[in-house]
Amino acid sequence: MNVVRRRLLIPAAATAAAALSLTTLSACSTDSAAAGNTDKFDVVASFYPMAFLAERIGGKYVNVTNLTEPGQEPHDLEISARQTAQLQESDAVLYLKGLQPAVDDAVDQSEIKTKIDAASLTSLEEHGNEVGGHAAEHDDHEHEELSGKDPHVWLDPVRYAEIAKGVGAAFEKADPDHASTYKTNTEALVEKLGALNDQYENGLKNTKTKVFITTHAAFGYLAERYGLTEEAISGLDPESEPSGARVRELEKMAKADGVTTVFYETLVSDKTAKTIAADAGLRTDVLDPIEGITEKSRGKDYFSVQEANLKALQTALGAT
Repeated sequence: MNVVRRRLLIPAAATAAAALSLTTLSACSTDSAAAGNTDKFDVVASFYPMAFLAERIGGKYVNVTNLTEPGQEPHDLEISARQTAQLQESDAVLYLKGLQPAVDDAVDQSEIKTKIDAASLTSLEEHGNEVGGHAAEHDDHEHEELSGKDPHVWLDPVRYAEIAKGVGAAFEKADPDHASTYKTNTEALVEKLGALNDQYENGLKNTKTKVFITTHAAFGYLAERYGLTEEAISGLDPESEPSGARVRELEKMAKADGVTTVFYETLVSDKTAKTIAADAGLRTDVLDPIEGITEKSRGKDYFSVQEANLKALQTALGAT
């Protein structure tokens, strides 16, 4: 999978301080000092969607440590020496290959026994800037350059449920003493994801338009699942700059397809989205890719943020 590698230049002192203060994203998680060698099944998760699965499936028998700090853009993650040591001391690592190159490298080099790659537990597709049913109708987009395999599978509840099943099975195999609990928790999580899928299907069935604009192409799987078209200002890289031609194309398309809103996200600058919206006379709103939960998030966990995303889409698309 080809995802653009982007690095932040952070002073060594700041990096060390961040490593020392690394915390996870929910009450089930513990701080980084207790990442391994606890009396529980120790799991290192690469970023929030993976940590959420580990916590929901593992429950009280699993100690989860998240490598990505709250508010940090996960694509930018660099692994510190301390985090590498934590990885080695843990019982399992849960990550999504192709999203965070630094994590992929660290996992490849580690001797950890149980390596769970979420990307191998469902199907991934190549997505460009335009994804969904509407895209297939335009001959002039046939030669659009694709950005490689799209890793944003957790935003599709159906694919996320497939990953959950695989994670549950891996936990059962790696920690058989608590296999029955992992199985029960997995079934409950899959059932809840099924209910979320039903909410989206019903909530987006009748809309005035099927097209929405986002800052980067994170919602392709969601768009395909519910018969929508995502038009992304940028590709899979959330910080790449759009060309002038792409901006003009979006403004023309917005008028033709009745688009009302340009969506931006909480962990990336909203400057480009607001500029395009202002030029085209459109509104802006948040559509959260749920790469991390912060104080700015519209919800406290995966499910509540997904429900907020559904409401935002319903408003933007004119759901009836």
